Amino acid sequence: MPKFRNSRLPALLPVMVALLLSACGKQAAAPEPERAVRTQLIESSTAGMTREFAAEIRARTESRLSFRVGGKIQQRLVNLGDKVRAGQVLAQLDAQDLRLGSEAAQAQMIAARTNRDQAGADYRRFIELHQQGFISAAELERRDAYFKAAQAQLDQAKAQASVQGNQVAYAALVADAPGVVTGVDAEAGMVVGAGMPVLRVAHDGPRDVVFSVPEDQVGGLRAAASQPGALRMRLWGQQEAQPLQLREVSASADPVTRTFQVKADVGKFDVKLGQTAAVLWELPRLGNVVKLPLSAILERGGKSQVWVLDPSAMTVRAQPVQIGGADGNTVVIAGGLQPGQEVVTAGVHVLTDGQKVRRYAGDAVPAATASSAAVAASR
Repeated sequence: MPKFRNSRLPALLPVMVALLLSACGKQAAAPEPERAVRTQLIESSTAGMTREFAAEIRARTESRLSFRVGGKIQQRLVNLGDKVRAGQVLAQLDAQDLRLGSEAAQAQMIAARTNRDQAGADYRRFIELHQQGFISAAELERRDAYFKAAQAQLDQAKAQASVQGNQVAYAALVADAPGVVTGVDAEAGMVVGAGMPVLRVAHDGPRDVVFSVPEDQVGGLRAAASQPGALRMRLWGQQEAQPLQLREVSASADPVTRTFQVKADVGKFDVKLGQTAAVLWELPRLGNVVKLPLSAILERGGKSQVWVLDPSAMTVRAQPVQIGGADGNTVVIAGGLQPGQEVVTAGVHVLTDGQKVRRYAGDAVPAATASSAAVAASR
């Protein structure tokens, strides 16, 4: 039986292989849709920036009270928040050993006085014997030296008795000024050493607002302190800001936070210890600055940037900017933009370089303004 062969099959094989390979390949990506964005034309304006620092109300003077002798705390007579007066006993040590030491010192003083009196009586008799010629001058000098030594021992015993008496008095922790107890560092039953903090007392009198300033702003703060109204304080939950008077700036930075502690006098305003406050530093107003809403700023790689719109092609490109500060709810741009440019203010996190966009309905830019913006962007 004859065999039939298709002479066209070898010629069709390369075509079929190419078709199969093209069917298995990746399909072309669909073009990105145009995104609707809100924009704003850049205009120069003025800005008055305010820097704000978290602060706390503290007493001008706060003492960490401690016993001048060591011992076991027998009782604590005040609690946290109690008002105290000058001379009031705040805590008491067990003073039994101190009293025994004082009694021993008193006994030594009595013995030294008796010895001195006996040495004095003997010295007077030896003076008479020397005048009658019964003893030599050398013997009289020895008796004189013995009497002086006895007097010195009495003086030493008196001083030691006074020290021991003071030690007994130091067993009572006494407030040295009127104020309020702001901290308790030891409780009854604890054995404390001399100088170990037991209580903290904030003295009555002036109050300060305390806050920390970065090291690059300390010089500007000192200069601003001479201008009235440059520093103000707003207490938590209040809208009204009170003027402040800069009083003290730390001479060295904190080793951990690298900030400088600043204290300002609150004057006669009614404040409470520990109250939270915000210190406002009013900076001089700047002219010819650019302001944008916070939603227009995008952070990438630790740098700030915005999306600038090309009105002729309706595409966006990334533009790095320098942030100069804040003015209310807007950001002050220190560099990177020029008046007349059109910047995206909403939807910045979903855009890419060269992406096609369209203005959100209601944000259309007039033709004259758009043409001027395009000219400014092309420069």
